[in-house]
Amino acid sequence: MVTTFNDREKAFEDKYQHDQELQFRVEARRNKLLGLKVAELLSLQGDAAAAYAKEVVASDLEEAGDEDVFRKVYGDLQAKNVDFSEHRLRKLMSELRDEAKSQVMSE
Repeated sequence: MVTTFNDREKAFEDKYQHDQELQFRVEARRNKLLGLKVAELLSLQGDAAAAYAKEVVASDLEEAGDEDVFRKVYGDLQAKNVDFSEHRLRKLMSELRDEAKSQVMSE
């Protein structure tokens, strides 16, 4: 009886860990896709676009949730006078999360 309980507990812990890893990979992929998309809006290409995408991914490590990424990207768009509303950026982030999830799930 105790073994069955321990097995179930271990299975739940493993599933939780897997779900957390999957969520992390999806968020990182979304941030990379977002960085590449915003790089286009900022007229960055090649290595500069790739470097910007890495900056966006790194910006997500500041705090839990999306606000750190949103602030970085929105601030960069504002600094370059790119006409892109907060609403459009949040919508883009949501759409790219869906795209990133399907990419990660198909790997």
